Formats: sequence, structure tokens, C-alpha cells
Amino acid sequence: MARVLILGGGLIGAGWAAAFAGAGHQAIVADPDPEAGARVAQAWQAAQPVMAALGTLRDGAEPPLHVTNAADAPTPDLVQEALPETLALKHRALAALEPLIAIDAPIASSSSGFTPGDIARGMAHPDRLFIAHPCNPPYLMPTVELVGQATTPPKLLDRAEAIYAAMGKTVLRMARPMQGHLVNRLQFALWREAVHLVASGAATLPDVERAVSEGLAPRWCLMGPGGVFHLSGGPRGMAGYVDALGPATEAMWADLGTPDLNDATAAALIAGMQTTDARDPAVLAAARDRALPQVVRALAPIREEYSKQGEN
Repeated sequence: MARVLILGGGLIGAGWAAAFAGAGHQAIVADPDPEAGARVAQAWQAAQPVMAALGTLRDGAEPPLHVTNAADAPTPDLVQEALPETLALKHRALAALEPLIAIDAPIASSSSGFTPGDIARGMAHPDRLFIAHPCNPPYLMPTVELVGQATTPPKLLDRAEAIYAAMGKTVLRMARPMQGHLVNRLQFALWREAVHLVASGAATLPDVERAVSEGLAPRWCLMGPGGVFHLSGGPRGMAGYVDALGPATEAMWADLGTPDLNDATAAALIAGMQTTDARDPAVLAAARDRALPQVVRALAPIREEYSKQGEN
């Protein structure tokens, strides 16, 4: 098992600590905020039943630890940076950290938007930094996006992929860096149009939510958008779709909205969310943590059967 140092004990850092600890790793969170210890402990309490339901909680897993200074932590095998999305803060923290760790110790950033080159700027050994971006919360959601730099040694990413895969994660490796990586670029494209529909008065937020959860999500449990449109092309698949629906698709793309998150739009979204689900966010998060493991485990054999149907 690895010794993992997590920089930052906020929502993502505490979630990562729980995920690593639950998988049997020694997880240490470095955060100068004295309240970070309580957040880490709360995340560990919330994560254990979730990971148990997913089958990713190892017997004898030890709770993560909190230190206020990275210098007080033992030398890590892996660093998981989970600081706020402020480049200057990340640069200062990594500059202070590098003298404390081995030259070849990999540093994974949880950044949801910055490229690895943005974050590694000014480091003594920048080639070892890469993106390992989780979906939130890390102890529940299965994907981790790995994004290296052009100079990142492939063996470093292979080593990291092995650690995350052994935790039960689905590892997505991007061929080149892009702002927002993979999952968020797709998610924000859909969210932009959802906000446009609400802000323009074309649809209510409750109906937008149902359009995704009931109209799109069932198929997406088995295939992505490529598979959906492949099947919309009839016997010729994607080629048939492009021929028959290519012009209509381009017209639809041209009509998609570009909303602003101004005061009026924000008010519409806040009111719409109250109509959609008025539960306190903490209550809703707890309900999600109870329900999603059942969905993930139920889908696994269904996906496996689906992938084998039609084979000889």
C-alpha cells in the first residue's frame, strides 16, 4: 500500500483522503486550517458506508490523519494536491513541498480546470506533475481523469493509473491537456444549454432535470453520446446518422444558447432548484451517498451483459 499526502483538507481533499484510506493506503492530509481535521474525520465517517456498499472498503482500513504542516508528514509515495483553484496558491504550496519529498515522487493535481502545465510552472521538477481529477465525492464517483504534460514520463502515468485502478476507479487518460479535461467539458456543455433553457423561459429547471435524469441518463448508463447517435443512424450506424441528420445537427448546434450567469439567471436557477428539490444540500448529499452505490453496483452486471450480447 502507498503513503499518500493530500495537500488541502477542503471538500475534495477530505474526500480523497477517505477514498485513499478506505482503499487501504496511509492517507495524510496537510492543511494549516485547524478545522481541517474535523472535515477529514466527517468525510471518513460519511465515506465508510458508501465504500462498503460499493465493495471498495478494505478490511482494517485506517482513518486518514491530519497535519497542519506538510513537513510533519512522513515522506509520501504519492502527493494528491487538492487546494483551491488559485494558481498562485498552488505554486506557493508546491514550491514549499518539493524539498520535502523524493525527486521522483509523483504529484497529482485534483484541479478541475487548469492544465498540468499551468500548475507545474516554476516547479524544480515539473515533469512529475500531472492531473488526476476526480468527480465529487472521490470516495463515491468511479472516474479519475489522468492528464499528463508532453514531458511527463509515460511510466509515471502508468504507475499512477495502477494505484487508482486498484482503488476501483475507472481511469480516463487524455491524449493531450485541455482546460477542464474531459468530464467537465462535457458536463459544462450540457449545463450551459440547461441554463439557457431556464434563463430564456423555454423550460423550467424541474423539467430540465427530468429531461436529463429520465430522457438521457438511462441510455447513457450503457453508452455515450457517440453510441446514441450511432444507433440513430439505422442499419448504417454512424454513417447513416451523418448522412441523414448531419445538417439538422449543425443547425441545432448553431441554435444552442450562450447564457450569462447574471443576477436574473442566478435567481431563476436558485428558485428552480427549490422547486426541483427543496431539501437541505447536506440532506440531499447524504441521500445521494446512500442511493448511488446501489445504482453503480446494479449497473455493473447489466453493463457486462449488454457488452456481450450478440457475441458468438
